[in-house]
Amino acid sequence: MTSSKQRQLPMVLIVGGGLGGLMLGAFLEKAKIPYYIFERAAKVKPLGSAMALGSTVFPMFEQLGILEEFYKFSLPTKRIVLRNGKMETLATVKMEDEEAILFARPDLYELLLRQVPEDKILLGKKILRVEEEDDKVFIHCSDNSSYEGDILVGADGAYSAVRQSIFKDMKKEGILPKGDLEDLAAGYTAAVGITEPMDPEKYPQLKDKSHCHFETVIGGVSHSWAVYCLGNNQICWGAGIQYKSVEEGKKQIFMNSEWGPEMNEPFLKEFRDKPCPYGGLFGDMIDATPKDLISKIYLEHKMFQTWFHKRSVLLGDACHKMLPAAGQGAANAFHDAVILANCLYDLKDSSQASITTSFRSYYDQRYHHAKAGYDLSQLSSKIMGGSTWTDRLVRTVIFKYLPRSIQQKQFEKTNSYKPQAMFLPMAPKRGTGYVMPQQPSARYTEEQLEAGRAEVV
Repeated sequence: MTSSKQRQLPMVLIVGGGLGGLMLGAFLEKAKIPYYIFERAAKVKPLGSAMALGSTVFPMFEQLGILEEFYKFSLPTKRIVLRNGKMETLATVKMEDEEAILFARPDLYELLLRQVPEDKILLGKKILRVEEEDDKVFIHCSDNSSYEGDILVGADGAYSAVRQSIFKDMKKEGILPKGDLEDLAAGYTAAVGITEPMDPEKYPQLKDKSHCHFETVIGGVSHSWAVYCLGNNQICWGAGIQYKSVEEGKKQIFMNSEWGPEMNEPFLKEFRDKPCPYGGLFGDMIDATPKDLISKIYLEHKMFQTWFHKRSVLLGDACHKMLPAAGQGAANAFHDAVILANCLYDLKDSSQASITTSFRSYYDQRYHHAKAGYDLSQLSSKIMGGSTWTDRLVRTVIFKYLPRSIQQKQFEKTNSYKPQAMFLPMAPKRGTGYVMPQQPSARYTEEQLEAGRAEVV
């Protein structure tokens, strides 16, 4: 038997310094597996607005020792109020404990960034080319630098350079599934931001520090907008336009491919005179936000069949781009990270055969859960922001005719999946709900046995 002390650890190259890449780095740091994170941006600039996460990620946060700090900048959501353009209430969604915790994305990003040593993150590294040779993988960057590793992880988003490299090789070999070549489906264009601290006297919702006041407006044929307040008197907001068809979505993305801060205003102009659920106009939220911190996002979606090939593997949006509703995108990227870390921890060696077995285990453990998250994000987007007649029909059926007990069973099923790092002490079970069992770590078991024998001696 190969002891853990003799085990050769792989060098892991992670492309993408977003939430998923940082989470994987944090767990590899705990596992003492060597790695580097390559981020194309020359400077870390956390963007985004409010995000939601549920209890499925809290055990891994607890293992990393960041759960309490996460709670300090987040608030639970007790209910979500849906309104029409006249500010009339369409529905009120009551939330169970820990179904949704709201926070500002930049706060979580900064927290995860602190879990990774500064020298492990290399900035300004745009990947131009990937190649494999002599049982190694190489990445070549736009600054003429090159790096060598045993494993390449694509955590580089919906238009992943690592995925494109994988698909290029598989297409040459004639083994790429046809569906993986199809474009991502575009659902919305959106702009998001976080205001400077606002006056609680003008916006009384800010005075309530017990929970987040989450209000979203479905206002007309294709427009929707929302506001969410956190405990620091800042207001997170988002505004989106739904595409009537996939073809229209592709056209809009092509027309706006070079979107910068100066291009935001024509889009935001369509929302300036809309009523804000907190009072006043939505334009007040826009004007209270620094222009360079307003970011554009295309809300696209696609579930890829291919997640790995040879020494390269994908994570997060690179293999399953989800709509942001219900917090499924970030949650599933974190789930990917912890399961992939488990599989890399159990690697016997850096041979292609061992790596393929590891990647296959990762895929088998994650794909069906990610597909369930993808489906939930689709449904939640229809409910919370969809404006087509089919979206309105789905919303009516769920809010008026679907028993709460059936909805609760779905919540319980979703929340029963709480993956953890199997090479760290397990976070204790919280609450009374069922928790799905996980595949144990063969290496961790081996190490515990070795430690036990050493103590006896």
